[in-house]
Amino acid sequence: MPLLRELAAPSGILAWAVAAWLLELVFYVALAFPSVRRKLADLAPAVCALALTLSAPLSYLLYAPATGCFQATAPVVIVITAAAVCFWYVMLPRRRLTDLGFLAFVAAVAIVKLWRTVYARPLEGLPMEALGHLMWIRLGILSALVLRRVEGVGFGWWPTAREWSIGTRQFLLFVPPGAALGWLTGFAQWDPKPLAGMADIARLAATFLGMLWVVALSEEFFFRGLLQGWLTEWLADARRALLLSSALFGLAHLPFRGFPNWRFALLAAVAGYFYGRAFQQAGGIRAAMVAHAFTNTLWRWLLV
Repeated sequence: MPLLRELAAPSGILAWAVAAWLLELVFYVALAFPSVRRKLADLAPAVCALALTLSAPLSYLLYAPATGCFQATAPVVIVITAAAVCFWYVMLPRRRLTDLGFLAFVAAVAIVKLWRTVYARPLEGLPMEALGHLMWIRLGILSALVLRRVEGVGFGWWPTAREWSIGTRQFLLFVPPGAALGWLTGFAQWDPKPLAGMADIARLAATFLGMLWVVALSEEFFFRGLLQGWLTEWLADARRALLLSSALFGLAHLPFRGFPNWRFALLAAVAGYFYGRAFQQAGGIRAAMVAHAFTNTLWRWLLV
């Protein structure tokens, strides 16, 4: 069985893993193109939701059978979970309770780290659960933008000059209270990484872009673009909406690095306040993404 031996070899496994990542990245990057979102919006809602649902397990089905880590229950879990979020606004009316349920469902799947158990690793060190994370982000965003047709988010991948300025200013305003809070709670420890050459600078830049286009894009879309935007509309009070969404953003960080991580939650809530201010001032999430990405990159570079 030469073919099976070849597929089981580390090089063969890595090739299938890379192919799966590239496929999911194609789907993810498609979010950046308004023309793609318009074409999806032109479809009947049920057809659009079905197409998005069927796209969900493709990266898993590309790598798992070929690398010997396929589990029959995994694609079932992927499809059922994807169908729930994609058909949410097809089956349910656009009401406050529906919107809150949508956000709670999207957040719960991420917080419990469902994809870590579904996307098995064929080799140690291959973070295949990242495929599920990217899939979940794109389905949640497309469900909100295309099927819910939410407005006022300011969705986009590259900030304008004004948004860079606003986001950078809010990041700099956050640094003093954030550093003081990290030191007082004992959560942050000084551990600067070297910047000795172009390779280190390139890694730092790659970290920033990864934070901007994955972590900040997703969290700012759901917490600022949707939650803070809806709270502002429902409460008719932008300041109360800012404070409440920041508190909820902090609470969402309680499970990270061991539950209940109140130090992380408190720091995240304060950071969320400045991200929310960036969102309010710019009228969209891209400025908040800048502040968020700078914060996370600074953390990775200087702290542990």
